[in-house]
Amino acid sequence: MSPEPANSPPVVALPELKWHERLNVFTVTLLAFLLAVLASLPALRGSGRQLDYWANIRRFLGYFFPPDFSVWQETLRALGETFQIAVMATLFATLLSFPLAALGARTIAPRWLVLPARLLMNGARTIPSLVWALIGVAIVGANPLAGVIGLTFYSLGYLGKFFSDAFESVDAEVARGLRAIGADRVQAFQHGLWPHAKPLVISHVLWMLEYNLRAASIIGYVGAGGLGMQLASYYEYYAWEKVATVLIFILALVTLLDLLGEWVRGRITKKLGGGRLGGR
Repeated sequence: MSPEPANSPPVVALPELKWHERLNVFTVTLLAFLLAVLASLPALRGSGRQLDYWANIRRFLGYFFPPDFSVWQETLRALGETFQIAVMATLFATLLSFPLAALGARTIAPRWLVLPARLLMNGARTIPSLVWALIGVAIVGANPLAGVIGLTFYSLGYLGKFFSDAFESVDAEVARGLRAIGADRVQAFQHGLWPHAKPLVISHVLWMLEYNLRAASIIGYVGAGGLGMQLASYYEYYAWEKVATVLIFILALVTLLDLLGEWVRGRITKKLGGGRLGGR
């Protein structure tokens, strides 16, 4: 073994940390989740009867094939209405979420406003979309407008949280610097926070649109328009082959929106990346 050089630095042994000193936010969160998993194992209990699960699955899935495409015109019309409900609900929820998210972001709003805004967003998410749709039906009757109202308030809770988290996740130093040189709050947000939060915001809006499309397919059960009424009638008469046709149409539209969302996010990310590189 060759001797170490005379000028080599001495090897310093790192102090061994105690178990509680190794804890951080990630490890504590992981341990808490594992404990929650262990506490939730009783939820995996079955009925106690000896059932052939795979045979039941094969038999049930067999009801869906082959799909009955004779209802394609009715399905296409209801799908168009469902799409309209989802688009309008996402639009209204996005517009309403921006001020609410700003009030719920610690990097933007005063501390005394953050908690009430967060509680309002939590309350909107607590109420299921079907219940919001029932509230809409109670207000305006059984029609697509009820679906728009219900999904708008339901989406408000999610988009408000997503947007406020996006505002808090970006570096606020630029916005503080703009405020220090005389910019008002709107200018500091527009030029300091928004350029960095924009990709996240657009990604969340596209996700919400996709979610609302699926939700709008269900809320028709309570009279809020869309595919739900069609699905309810098929379920009632066990017309599973027609249900399969509706699901295929929904899958096609959701897939199209997903591909469109990936393209939009890619273009925005590329543009922002090019702008940063060009500015160096």
